[in-house]
Amino acid sequence: MMEVLTPTACTQLSEMFLAVIFFHSSEYLLAIAFHGRPNVTLGSLLISQNYLIAMIFSLVEYLIEVRVFPQLKEHWWISYFGLATVVLGEIIRKLAVITAGTAFTHMIRTRHDERHELVTHGIYRYMRHPGYSGFFIWSVGTQIMLCNPVSTIGFALVVWRFFYERIPYEERYLRRFFGFQYDAYARRLPSGVPFVR
Repeated sequence: MMEVLTPTACTQLSEMFLAVIFFHSSEYLLAIAFHGRPNVTLGSLLISQNYLIAMIFSLVEYLIEVRVFPQLKEHWWISYFGLATVVLGEIIRKLAVITAGTAFTHMIRTRHDERHELVTHGIYRYMRHPGYSGFFIWSVGTQIMLCNPVSTIGFALVVWRFFYERIPYEERYLRRFFGFQYDAYARRLPSGVPFVR
């Protein structure tokens, strides 16, 4: 007979599912708002095979730990810190999307569009890649919120590695498109992702 989840587990899992649903649906709706429905694909939901595997792994970890080490999930201050981290990451990410508007895309631009301008105002005054920073904070926060020690470390390493490779690739095109203007901007500000220049 399967045991009923504790109130703590129900709360944590509900917060996790709400965070995931809000993140992905808002990404999709903002893409439609800025680029128009005909120009947006389901790829704007940002759900890849690797992402699904990571989320399933984190859920399996949670369900095993809530059964074997239930006291691990009862650290409310850790869970609330994770929830605050999720909210912070979401705010940073959405400020990046809204500030950049049509300049924000889910795919790296490899061809220069005459209407494409370098965005250096709003949240972009403080970091070059607030969208990446927000996603990094959000994704790690989801695992802190679940009190998942293995997935917290795993998500931090995997997402960091992804941006460690993606940021220099994207910036090659930004330098090609905007030249000295981007060089000067990049020298002044951090990337927004820890230990990624």
